[in-house]
Amino acid sequence: MIKVKQLAHACIFAHDLEATRSFYRDVLGMDTQFNFLRDGKIFGFYLNCGGRSHVEVFQKDEASYSELNQINHFCLEVENIDAAIAHIRAKGIDVTAKKHACDDTWQAWIRDPNGVKIELFEYTEKSAQFTGGDRIADW
Repeated sequence: MIKVKQLAHACIFAHDLEATRSFYRDVLGMDTQFNFLRDGKIFGFYLNCGGRSHVEVFQKDEASYSELNQINHFCLEVENIDAAIAHIRAKGIDVTAKKHACDDTWQAWIRDPNGVKIELFEYTEKSAQFTGGDRIADW
């Protein structure tokens, strides 16, 4: 039987690798773990999300986001969502107000330079991810 340990990475496509690297480094504090090289040129990289989780980024000029894409967003757990929102706003990036979600988490949303949706998450002691139990969706 297989036992999944955790999500290893989410992969996104970027129109501009260096603008994308700067966004994830300067706005979200995610450092580059390593680059992918082909013919001596960088065409992608791994970003460290903490622990053993990463975001994998590849150059793809023709990529476009749609609400019809099979994968809609990825979510990053943050230590303090209020501080995260203040930091992101200070960087000039649009971020939603924090919302107390039906699963008893705090959440806010941003988009990267490529239109990728990113959910920011802060767990609480009552979060369904820890306590279980069905929740009534409020969206």
